[in-house]
Amino acid sequence: MSEVTLTGPRHEPSSGGPAKELIIMLHGLGADGQDLIGLAPFFANALTHAAIVSPDAHQPCDMAPMGRQWFSLMSRDRDLILDGIQKAAPVVQAFIDQEMAHYNLPPERVFLMGFSQGAMMAYHLGFRQKSPFAGMMCYSGMLVAPDLLKNELSSKCPVLAIHGDKDEVVPPEALPAAVQAMTEHDITVYQEMISELGHGIDENGIGMGVGFVTELLGYAVKDE
Repeated sequence: MSEVTLTGPRHEPSSGGPAKELIIMLHGLGADGQDLIGLAPFFANALTHAAIVSPDAHQPCDMAPMGRQWFSLMSRDRDLILDGIQKAAPVVQAFIDQEMAHYNLPPERVFLMGFSQGAMMAYHLGFRQKSPFAGMMCYSGMLVAPDLLKNELSSKCPVLAIHGDKDEVVPPEALPAAVQAMTEHDITVYQEMISELGHGIDENGIGMGVGFVTELLGYAVKDE
């Protein structure tokens, strides 16, 4: 158990009742939990019993005067990035375990969502659980060190992987590379390369995420 305790904004079930699902959102470099919690209403509109949490990363960003980071990206060396992910993993895992216990929900009612650096964390954690999550949503991310899955893969869940073809931060090529690695390990993956999108999440990506979650849970999306 990590000694670091994460905190951040949350959106309790809009039904006013107990949570039946949990969505954990991991933000990108230089942001904080507020960056993704703004997407909560889109999911809550379709999933009225979902609790949504978006923790602030445990480290201050070392590339900006504000914001947080899960690990440093001062160097883009893949070995250093992997080392950063591995060191941050216990901190995020402790938060995931804490939130599942808080809402009394099993892994199969949990979705892990990440953007950019947060997606790198999601990929790493999602495939190393004791029991699989309901699904993962990875936006503008990268599956770091996919070769490790051969010996470390312990859980498989459906993945929605989305990237912009004009991404200037994480190369668009990261999407097909991740898809290939997941496919090789028989992981169900739904991919989308969004035309003319840079490093971000647009309305199309949000809609796909909502559809992904509701379909896996067997919900009918409410009419707007």
